[in-house]
Amino acid sequence: MKFAVIVFPGSNCDIDMYHAVKDELGEEVEYVWHDEADLSQFDGVLLPGGFSYGDYLRSGSIARFSNVMTEVVKAAEAGKPVLGVCNGFQILLEAGLLPGAMLRNQGLKFICRPVELEVVNNGTMFTQAYQPNERITVPVAHGEGNYFCDADTLKQLEANGQIAFRYADNPNGSLLSIAGITNEKGNVLGMMPHPERAVDELLGSADGLKLFQSIVKHWRDSHVVNA
Repeated sequence: MKFAVIVFPGSNCDIDMYHAVKDELGEEVEYVWHDEADLSQFDGVLLPGGFSYGDYLRSGSIARFSNVMTEVVKAAEAGKPVLGVCNGFQILLEAGLLPGAMLRNQGLKFICRPVELEVVNNGTMFTQAYQPNERITVPVAHGEGNYFCDADTLKQLEANGQIAFRYADNPNGSLLSIAGITNEKGNVLGMMPHPERAVDELLGSADGLKLFQSIVKHWRDSHVVNA
């Protein structure tokens, strides 16, 4: 399986994402600059964290208009896995690939520490390696991770099983302690915690590796690859 790690001006977690895929997952991966006009050669797309375009105007609001986002939308519409982490999640929200919006953290402070998550739905292509309601430890690092949506959208997220992860102890005021959601189709995941920073016990946790393993297993099952 071949992954694209999208790099925007101001991305700072692209190297972490690349390492997780190449060195821990053992899959093919390339950095892709934000002005790329073709992602057809890739099987999965990863939008890393950071401060794209300095987070000016609003987190993700400028990156959403980068040339590559047209291709990210095409990949999502084609059913390919698209993962946005932290700033990547914010970009997916701004692009309309996921519903809702991000607000400043409730305490108006940047939060950077490991947190415990609950796997709410382990039936997605991103979470199938986890057990139902499994508790995992993954770090967060954000100032605008307070997820919000209107009441109708929240009902839809719950009814469709689109809430993938919840915080066990809500660190930022996020609605219903939401830490990660998918689109209705289930092939786009946005989450504020950083699974790419939890792929080896030397980092304090390897719980994030299962997310990437889930993506690869789903892809191989879909393409009848025995490996």
